[in-house]
Amino acid sequence: MKYLFRSLLLLIFPSMIFAQSTSKKKVTASGSKKNYQGYLFAYFTGNKKSEEAIRFAISMDGYHYRALNNNEPIVASEKISSTGGVRDPHILRGADGKTFYMVATDMVSALGWNSNRAMVLLKSTDLINWTSSVVNIQKRFPGNDSLLRVWAPQTIYDAATGKYMVYFSLKNGNQPDKIYYAYANKDFTDLETTPVQLFYSPDNAACIDGDIEEKDSKYYLFFKTEDRQPGIKVAVSSKLTGGYTMQSDNYVQQTKSPVEGAGTFKLNDGSGYVLMYDMYTSGRYQFTKTTDFKNFSVIDQDITMNFHPRHGTVMPVTTEEMKRLTTQWMSYDAAITNVTNAKIKKINIVLDTATKTLTLPVLPGTDLKNFDPGFVTFPGVKITSKTRDFSAGSVRSTVTIAGKGTQSYTVNAVENHNPAIAGLYADPDIIYAEKTGKFYMYPTSDGFSGWSGSYFKAFSSPDLVNWKDEGVILQLGKDVSWAKSKAWAPCIIERKINGQYKYFYYFCAETKIGVAVSDNPTGPFVDLGQPLISKRPDVITRGGGQIIDPDVFQDPQSGKFYLYWGNGYMAAAELNDDMVSIKTETIKQFTPDSTYCEGSHVFYRNGIYYFLWSQNDTRDPNYRVRYGMSTSPMGPMKIPANNFVVVRNDALGIYGTGHNSTIQVPGKDEWYLVYHRFNYPNGIKMGGEAGYNREVCIDKMEFNADGTIKPVAPTHEGIKPVHVK
Repeated sequence: MKYLFRSLLLLIFPSMIFAQSTSKKKVTASGSKKNYQGYLFAYFTGNKKSEEAIRFAISMDGYHYRALNNNEPIVASEKISSTGGVRDPHILRGADGKTFYMVATDMVSALGWNSNRAMVLLKSTDLINWTSSVVNIQKRFPGNDSLLRVWAPQTIYDAATGKYMVYFSLKNGNQPDKIYYAYANKDFTDLETTPVQLFYSPDNAACIDGDIEEKDSKYYLFFKTEDRQPGIKVAVSSKLTGGYTMQSDNYVQQTKSPVEGAGTFKLNDGSGYVLMYDMYTSGRYQFTKTTDFKNFSVIDQDITMNFHPRHGTVMPVTTEEMKRLTTQWMSYDAAITNVTNAKIKKINIVLDTATKTLTLPVLPGTDLKNFDPGFVTFPGVKITSKTRDFSAGSVRSTVTIAGKGTQSYTVNAVENHNPAIAGLYADPDIIYAEKTGKFYMYPTSDGFSGWSGSYFKAFSSPDLVNWKDEGVILQLGKDVSWAKSKAWAPCIIERKINGQYKYFYYFCAETKIGVAVSDNPTGPFVDLGQPLISKRPDVITRGGGQIIDPDVFQDPQSGKFYLYWGNGYMAAAELNDDMVSIKTETIKQFTPDSTYCEGSHVFYRNGIYYFLWSQNDTRDPNYRVRYGMSTSPMGPMKIPANNFVVVRNDALGIYGTGHNSTIQVPGKDEWYLVYHRFNYPNGIKMGGEAGYNREVCIDKMEFNADGTIKPVAPTHEGIKPVHVK
């Protein structure tokens, strides 16, 4: 009754809101004077029950994050939730500056997206020990019989009431999700007021994942809407608990991929704010920076993490709080592997936990005589090394963690040339461009869940070892109007027409094959405007798979151009002279045998046409390359008895070696195999996810006297620089 009376007073005397707000802000101002030196990131990691738990990571600058507790939960979900899992954690510092509040969705996704009715409230005074309680909205508040789900709660201090406001989305029956709010009780163990609608999308679409940031006496509500396409928009109000109007009808995410889970935080240096969000179909986060909540620039190139977060939030912390967190949850192994030197291939760092040996793979040409790994030291963590000279061998380094002790490591810096290009890439195609006298690599941009990447890059090299990132050369949705995702397996060919070089780039998008054309090997490329191949040819009578994996080839004997493609079947056809259409009457089924899966590649040497393909699924550690031989670009094909080109090497931790191309050094009978493998060393531990966490390698390919291919030995060392006269 007292809350009803108070509400009536506020309706009659609205000026009371201003008066209370002013006085409360004076009381809590001291909380904003804390000397924040770092950041705490609370997140969960996936849709498995073991992944639906609260995890912590820390950063000194808001850009480089390191998981605590070896990326394991900091509190057991089964002890704090009714479903056994929690998602979407939001963390907040209290108005007193020393009490912390977390809220999370009480949910296990395996039970269905309409399965949860509750949220979890947590409270702590040290960030280490947390008390918790479950609030079941359907049971707690009458009239919610049709409630289907309670999602993504967050907390903000309401200075007007001196209470903590929890806001969240509810879906009732056939109604779209809407954002509601209620006030927590003093102990933060329950909601003491009935949920009231805070905001709904003006177009009556679903509205979830609210995130409120106060700036310049205004409240900015970031939320995900389901109108034209899932995306993040912003509503603004001068009052926390209502009056929100759309800032504009524009989305603020800087990607065309689906996103959710907006989270904003202010940078400690005063340079602006970060808006981050979960690219939930891509298996990654995107970070953007803004100063006005209207214009956002992508800063992904500055972000590093040794974990894959899902829908989380970031809170600034003090030096003392950072020390408390590292003392509790930072491991020696996590500390020693946290390096920042840009010359290190960070996704290829290897730590032998048994021998405490750390191997840091570095880019070609790195000076190892004066090499600083760039170890990051957090408060409470210290790392010392005896020398920076890694050229003569290993260096001893010691990690000291306050309250725990010390651990020594043997650290090596090694110049391995595989992977050939740093980062996650797959399905490489390669050419030598006569126009520029350089080699060019065209891979699939990898690392996206479900192979959902949307862009293609090119890399150039004078010697097959030193590679330059030439940037994005084709963006689906922007440069390609007929497709938005699944940018896979490109190939390219250089052709001189009327004295001018042209580059014809064939690619996969949404399981169709397209073609784009440029005057230069690095673009810009102009798409044909429609798929070149969009359905399986009628002549294919065996094998059902997708319309993917093109390979373009010029027959040096006849000068004709051919395209090969397929998945589960192999098709072949002659291209018309315009290079952007097919002579349909020449399409034929060309499947070599039952081992064929995908990744066709054709080359010619000493009168023999070689047809290479990948066997098994790209997620299989036994993904590997086989080959056949012919005297014609359209067969028939003879398959050697032992026709393996490259296979896994368990002793070296090399798996999933497949989907290749080849390159001949101009003017020489010198050949190299270009292929992808699982990311080393982490891929083999990823299960099926290894199939979209791949990297490109180059190793030497040689032939027997009868023209058969010698099995290629996959290596970490790679090849030495080649020289073209």
